[in-house]
Amino acid sequence: MSTLLSSPATIPLSVPKQRLTDSHGRAITDLRVSITDRCNYKCVYCRTGNEGAQYAELPIADYLRLIRIFVSLGIEKIRLTGGEPLLRKGLLDLVRELAKLRTSFAPEGTRLEGTEGRPLDIAVTTNGHLLAELAQPLKDAGLCRVTVSMDAVDPETFARITRVPNSFERVLAGLRAAKRAGLEPVKVNCVLLRGFNEDQIPGFARFAREEHVVVRFIEFMPLEEDRLWTPATVVPIAEVIEGLSRFRPIVALDATHASETACRYTFDDGIGEVGIIAPVSQAFCGQCSRVRLTSDGKIRTCLFSQSDHDLYGVARRGGSDAEVADFIVSTVVKKEARHHIGEPGFLKPSRSMVHIGG
Repeated sequence: MSTLLSSPATIPLSVPKQRLTDSHGRAITDLRVSITDRCNYKCVYCRTGNEGAQYAELPIADYLRLIRIFVSLGIEKIRLTGGEPLLRKGLLDLVRELAKLRTSFAPEGTRLEGTEGRPLDIAVTTNGHLLAELAQPLKDAGLCRVTVSMDAVDPETFARITRVPNSFERVLAGLRAAKRAGLEPVKVNCVLLRGFNEDQIPGFARFAREEHVVVRFIEFMPLEEDRLWTPATVVPIAEVIEGLSRFRPIVALDATHASETACRYTFDDGIGEVGIIAPVSQAFCGQCSRVRLTSDGKIRTCLFSQSDHDLYGVARRGGSDAEVADFIVSTVVKKEARHHIGEPGFLKPSRSMVHIGG
């Protein structure tokens, strides 16, 4: 049993309040936390499919302590990821405790005293296999939004990509349960991979309109365990736009905030929304506001970092809240300016997506 934190809602923080900023002047307001690297899927663009993997997870109380310190430094959005976060025992307790926290800074960056800030934006990214049963309990615990990873609207293609049979209908039921629970806008992330699902673009356009969800197409990035990625496997943004336009004319939408990763579109009749996240062909590093905490408690300043920063190690060795906060600040300031996908000498990150957290 962890002794790092026994009651996260009642122990006061003893760290100075300062907003996280990297050396490139970017305010860091979004934290992605992988709470497990276990997954019940073996997607072709992520897992090797091999058995016998070694899993790394922290006690829920330890994630809470680390997250609270991040929040004291100006984090406003928490996204719980994996692996598959719905597999994690204690998820509802984690969401319930996070919902008690409030942001430390006003929207314009003015520091707020105590807990007078806004509620945290708390979201989960899931493959949806277990969502039908958990959507309402998650909403009741305080979850704000959910994103479902769903790479095909055709059950056969879906099974080919996930390598799990008979899951498509469960995911569809999970999406609908999330909408009923009010976890909206429900977003659907589709990783496009040439030779697997580029033919799904028109079907997803129709799906967005009929199911009233926001579909986002994501370019395939070199984060898989196998060596599947090459530039030729990427379906670039221009091709996605062409595919959508063949279904129905699209109209560009304005960004909702400066650090938005998706280029947003609706259709000519205003029904439905789709987005395209194009980190390979149109990198958005200049507006990046994210850092990641891996399931074993290490900070990743970029998906494509070549190293981790062992935050949990500082806490495990008895570090105070202030010492943990100092480590976070000194790590974030070293955040990379950008990734170098496709450039000469590019190296894949030292860990795959399932270990980093989506």
